[in-house]
Amino acid sequence: MDKIHTINDTRATLLEIGLQLFAEQGYNGTGIKEIVDAAGVPKGSFYNYFKSKEDFGGEVISHYADGFAEKWSMYFAEGPEQPLAALRYTYERIISYHEQCEVKAGCLLGNFAAEMSESSELCRVTLQEVVSGWRKRFVSYLRRAQADGSVRTDLSAEQLADFFWNAWEGALLRMKIERSTAPVRACVNLMFDHFFLPQ
Repeated sequence: MDKIHTINDTRATLLEIGLQLFAEQGYNGTGIKEIVDAAGVPKGSFYNYFKSKEDFGGEVISHYADGFAEKWSMYFAEGPEQPLAALRYTYERIISYHEQCEVKAGCLLGNFAAEMSESSELCRVTLQEVVSGWRKRFVSYLRRAQADGSVRTDLSAEQLADFFWNAWEGALLRMKIERSTAPVRACVNLMFDHFFLPQ
């Protein structure tokens, strides 16, 4: 039991360090040696947990998505009951998190999409699955908001969610360039104060 616990701990540590380094330096800018050194694990033992760096990259994406899903659940639980207000609250919390970070790393999903979608089918498919899961959850809240009259119905919840995702990811890229959360805050304000509202 202790051995299994240690294996799981080491694997989780590698994933967490990989997540941090990939967010700060990118996938191609981070070597396996750098990851295992930070984790205090021999380089050879890395392959006891992951088949390759590419496999590790896919696992890091899933690890990031799991952590993000937990945060979303927490934000929704503590936020307003009204669905549109609940969505806005979650993104206000995300912006607050970025404001506290000295390094404006942006979104790991967007970063990986830009860097790895063409060169790694494994990472591309994993990203697609994660984004699809996010989309379903966002769409479910928008549908509820359409039903209570707080969100426009001339566009489908899927169209609204897709447009928001595209705008949000673009704003995150600008946040990295400008080293400021002003672009993501402007994106959220425009979406929730104007774009989502009934016309």
